[in-house]
Amino acid sequence: MHRGSRKGMALRGSTVAFGEYGLMALERCWMDSKQLEAARVAITRNMKRKGKMWIRVFPQKSFTKKPLETRMGKGKAPLEGWVAVIKPANILFEVDGVTEAEARESMRLAATKMPIKTKFVSRHPHAA
Repeated sequence: MHRGSRKGMALRGSTVAFGEYGLMALERCWMDSKQLEAARVAITRNMKRKGKMWIRVFPQKSFTKKPLETRMGKGKAPLEGWVAVIKPANILFEVDGVTEAEARESMRLAATKMPIKTKFVSRHPHAA
């Protein structure tokens, strides 16, 4: 698979569509499937089987890696893993059915597992 382009803002998936609260990416990266899984586990553990969670990104891009101390050439390297292409404004996770405080804490724990800066967003911003 080609490396592709990570430039620009997210055109799709930039609004909270399913739940009430979400976690928005503020930087661009290739997010590994292991990082997404660690964040998912952090959210579900903190919510204690209350509410519902949606994962809005999927690691569908494969990447390869040559073994260490290998000379150049000799074809393409074996598959190393899967990544999701993350652009700024992408919604990564959404939750619903929990209070704002619980959602905020769940997203904070998930954000610590991420390699990028994120922001807590709500479907209905406070009128303050």
